[in-house]
Amino acid sequence: MTTPHDAVVLAGGAAQRLGGADKPGVRVGGRALLDRVLAACRGAGRTVVVGDSRPTVHPVRWTREDPPGGGPLAALDAGVRAGVGETGADVLLVLSADLPFLDEDTVHRLLGALADAPDAEAALLTDAGGRDQPLVAAYRVAPLRRELARITEERGTLAGGPLRRLTGALRLTRVAAGPLASFDCDTWEDIATARARIREHGTVLDEWITAVKDELGIELDVDTGVLLDLARDAAHGVARPAAPLTTFLVGYAAARAGGESGEGGPEAVAEAARKAAALAQRWAAEQDEAG
Repeated sequence: MTTPHDAVVLAGGAAQRLGGADKPGVRVGGRALLDRVLAACRGAGRTVVVGDSRPTVHPVRWTREDPPGGGPLAALDAGVRAGVGETGADVLLVLSADLPFLDEDTVHRLLGALADAPDAEAALLTDAGGRDQPLVAAYRVAPLRRELARITEERGTLAGGPLRRLTGALRLTRVAAGPLASFDCDTWEDIATARARIREHGTVLDEWITAVKDELGIELDVDTGVLLDLARDAAHGVARPAAPLTTFLVGYAAARAGGESGEGGPEAVAEAARKAAALAQRWAAEQDEAG
């Protein structure tokens, strides 16, 4: 079971190395960088984004640091002050908005590492070089508030403060990143690299399906293998144009079944696909007999 938690996503940087571009809105695989990060932390009880308000795929609460552009410590403090903990969660997931390959598995690993280390006050992701990533981390809320208050008292302000002033005072546990989880996009070259990786053969289909679901507002996990098999059977047993038309009709039938009985979802898709696949096989058998 995932630890109850809130999330703060920092999305208000100046993006100077991108020429001042709106980095959270830059698209990788057809999806804004911010939306990709929000998908990875969708299990949070409340998600606060520190940055300029914009449409997002998942609902969030918006705030800004004071002054705007005051740096990650000031932004983190603004996020913490914007209702974090009101859900009853005592763990806060802190993420930057420029992580195109962050996924729910990495989030769960961070939360699990903190839960498994009761004396730790934060769990930080480390990149391939062993460097701490304080903006891909899970923090206990009480120690986080304590240290933000201490730094404010010592410096008079959080603006311009380095994150090491925070993490250096906390008891840490660490989680080694996967090959891509800590990859962030600071330059246009990074953006180009991310876009190229999205289109690699082993991942492009999953990326495309996720992008389509986000675009259509669908929160549905289905067995894509079943639908691909159905499309193959329809194309081979009937005609090529039958493949997309059949998968569309299966989706329509599943949606109608859910509306009529309230029992839609992956099971309805699987049942409709089973019936259509059986029909395609009967159709192909008749052709074989005629041949």
